[in-house]
Amino acid sequence: MSDDQLVHLEVVDQVGVVTLDNPPMNVTTLGLARALADAVRRVAADDTIRAVVLTGAGDRAFNAGSDIKEMPEMLVAGDIIRRKIAFENETFTYLENLGKPTIAALNGVAFGGGLEMALCCDFIVADETTSMGLPEVKLGLFPGAGGPVRTARRIGEARAKQLIFLGEPLDAAIAFEWGLVDRIAPRGTALVAAMELGRQLAGIPAVSLRLAKGAISLRRDMSDSQALLASVPLFDEVCTTADASEGVSAFISRRTPAFFHR
Repeated sequence: MSDDQLVHLEVVDQVGVVTLDNPPMNVTTLGLARALADAVRRVAADDTIRAVVLTGAGDRAFNAGSDIKEMPEMLVAGDIIRRKIAFENETFTYLENLGKPTIAALNGVAFGGGLEMALCCDFIVADETTSMGLPEVKLGLFPGAGGPVRTARRIGEARAKQLIFLGEPLDAAIAFEWGLVDRIAPRGTALVAAMELGRQLAGIPAVSLRLAKGAISLRRDMSDSQALLASVPLFDEVCTTADASEGVSAFISRRTPAFFHR
């Protein structure tokens, strides 16, 4: 299967729907990683796309992780980094830093690199039957595409260690309790729920969301006091937009704002 068949991009109501399509379990091959990178670049360049939903084709898996069959010949120091992990990390970080709100819609299973991919999104919506985990230690490995950092950032070090050290899967209810996922949808409706959220986000001024996302991310590399200072110019920037003028005017006039960038 060619790379461009492994990931599909469709635009619905200003929401870019990125679908992983590598049956039966949508595992991440080198080709799928390249196709995902291309899809994210296309989303970034298309101003008509206001929010993004990432999902998996079929009902068996969002993404079951890396294609293990590709790995034996790469298990040489430096080789797996050069041929696989460096590019995956670059792609996942690009997805994480995309200046548009992103939502992962989990169905079936989300294991290993699949969960690492989902953790790059701003929101995670999980089907109530979804099973997720980072089982790499059971192969003598550990998550190499950002999992340790993004999991700890999302649920804290103690729970990240429990998830990664033991390698056992979580069901959707426990994942929600831990804060690993943001919303649980009834069986078979994760994509529907994610699209509903995507449409809601698409109706919010794009510059406001982009700058707010940037301000939130400042704490990754700065102390709280540094992040507070760095966020001030971002607020100054958003205040100069036509949408800000319209929003303030509408509030004072007690009317619904007619934002310009829809």
